[in-house]
Amino acid sequence: MPPQRGPRPRGRRPQRAPLPQPIPEPVAPVAVAETSTVVTLPKAMVVGDLARALDVSVVDVIRGLVNIGLMVSINESVDFDTATLVANELGIETRAEEETPEPVEEEAAPEPTSTKQVLWEDVDPAKLKERPPVVTVLGHVDHGKTSLLDAIRATNVTAREAGGITQHIGAYQIEHSGRKVTFLDTPGHEAFTAMRARGAQVTDVAVLVVAADDGVQPQTIEAISHIKAAQVPIVVALNKIDRPDANLDQVKAQLAEHGVTIEEYGGDTPLVPVSAKTKQGIDDLVETVLLVADVAELKADPGRPAIGRVIEAHLDKGRGPVATVLVQTGTLERGDLVVAGTTFGKVRAMVDDKGKNVGRAEPSRPVEILGLPEVPEAGDVMRVVADEKAARAVVAQNARERAAGAATERPATLDEMFAQVKEGQAKELKIVLKADVQGSLEAIKGALAKVPQPEVALSIIHDAVGDITESDLTLAAASNAVVIGFNTKMEAPARRVADSTKVDVRQYKVIYELLEDVEKALTGMLEPEMVESLLGHAEVIQIFTSGKTTIAGSRVVDGLVRRGAQARLLRGATAVYDGRIGTLRRMKDDAREVTAGLECGIVLENHNDVLVGDIIECYVVQPKPR
Repeated sequence: MPPQRGPRPRGRRPQRAPLPQPIPEPVAPVAVAETSTVVTLPKAMVVGDLARALDVSVVDVIRGLVNIGLMVSINESVDFDTATLVANELGIETRAEEETPEPVEEEAAPEPTSTKQVLWEDVDPAKLKERPPVVTVLGHVDHGKTSLLDAIRATNVTAREAGGITQHIGAYQIEHSGRKVTFLDTPGHEAFTAMRARGAQVTDVAVLVVAADDGVQPQTIEAISHIKAAQVPIVVALNKIDRPDANLDQVKAQLAEHGVTIEEYGGDTPLVPVSAKTKQGIDDLVETVLLVADVAELKADPGRPAIGRVIEAHLDKGRGPVATVLVQTGTLERGDLVVAGTTFGKVRAMVDDKGKNVGRAEPSRPVEILGLPEVPEAGDVMRVVADEKAARAVVAQNARERAAGAATERPATLDEMFAQVKEGQAKELKIVLKADVQGSLEAIKGALAKVPQPEVALSIIHDAVGDITESDLTLAAASNAVVIGFNTKMEAPARRVADSTKVDVRQYKVIYELLEDVEKALTGMLEPEMVESLLGHAEVIQIFTSGKTTIAGSRVVDGLVRRGAQARLLRGATAVYDGRIGTLRRMKDDAREVTAGLECGIVLENHNDVLVGDIIECYVVQPKPR
């Protein structure tokens, strides 16, 4: 029995040996194995990520880079061609990562910044049709903004307002010579800018109302700054020309002083003399607005589900939440399921600006909608969705974006501008400038104009004499600007806005300190740029101990290792230590530096966890003047 068992195992072993023979015989399996090692790489990646992508050690990657004449650290980036050379040397094939745009779901589509080009989804040019322009009326208090709209609409809105002053945002649509125009009446320019601060730039044309008998006033100047910051074309309506003390030429000159050059003076801003009281020039104003709108070629697709903006919203005791929405593209119909910000519901009723119930609203038409369970916020996107499942998905997405965007929407501070300049991200420093007297204001503007601007442009989007107001903070929040005051105070309402919007307000009493801070922001010289320079790499080949100290017996792979220099301890693709080389010895003697090919003993400061095979990356960090 035992003699028979002995040969059986020996007989079975030859039978197993031929089994691997068919594997190397055909060429096809080898080809499959090679294609399995093809690694897809992006256009650029850091060395550590490259090692992980190739599934090799960082040492092999760095050695391959040294072989082609490059000395880079684990945190430095290499391009695709360089990565391919290293991979090919390691026997790995690569291919470039294809740049395919990520599909954008309708619910998570980006919100538009302008109604002139509606780009929420793919737009079929063949379906686009001309839409009415949306016009915002701005100007100084009591210069006749709402009275002018009354004349256009042939109604009496001011009779319904407390004290004859507009207390809310009104949206109205009129028809002129067979064409429609939508007007937004605002309580000054604060609402106009507050909407823009949330990305809701719904205006196509801005009508600046200036009284011929009063001229350019502080709120007129502020309105000009807000319109220019929004980059919206301006039409000047010179109102109250029927007054005996009207001085048209003086107003035109004042407008030119504040950067609004009318066509009569060689500029590109139309000016229309009007009288809301006598109806003089009203038709000319509307025709001018339509002419400016024609240049912009405003179009939308009325055949798709509606998308628009919430202009205003409030809670009515009898009707519940009421939202005034402006349809920007598509057609909104009664019974549609709509999402507005973080709430959704079916449209139970729609009312136009004349108080009539309507069944549908086309692009650029403002309507009040009922049916939302909660009051949305002004500026929220309103969109029609297919069902409740889609509505909940959009609401969840909007809630996430609102939570994530709370920090990003916050205006940049002057300190953050320093960092952005150093990172090459900042392109423009916007300033809202306030001073105590006109002389100081002009002196500061002149001095700022002489500040060198090598990297970042300086833009004073608004300047005026007086204390820092709530309007200044609103403009700064919408434009991502810094408010600078010289010998000025800040009003209590403005302080509350500054606290809520986190606008950076800088107040100075010495002009040289103001100029110095601005110059630092423009040049990024608050701190010198710290640049990392690689010295070399050493591989740990043996470990020694002396008391509680671990000595890494190492061989310098490339470059050099220097005593006192910064060092990273790389284990695989991970840096487990980042500190300094405390002791460096060659043989038994202390050494200042050891070059490639030589062996040495290295002691890392306050670190003893060193293993054979670790890589010590030596580098220095040096300040680079801006």
